[in-house]
Amino acid sequence: FKNIETLTGETGKAENLKILTSCPSCLQGMARYEKSTGLGTDYIVVELAANLLGDDWMRESAKKIRKEGIERVLL
Repeated sequence: FKNIETLTGETGKAENLKILTSCPSCLQGMARYEKSTGLGTDYIVVELAANLLGDDWMRESAKKIRKEGIERVLL
């Protein structure tokens, strides 16, 4: 936990800290330590989408794709 303490200034688990990656292997590997460290992991694009489009972005995007088709949504 010492390095987490250096980053956050708090001791113990890092409840509000995430490491972002674009690598599936890295995400899987880092997720193994989430319980013991409290350190979250996620994909960079998922975090960007949530910040730009809101927390419900995935559900809303899926609805739009079902209604309009993926080709129209991507354009």
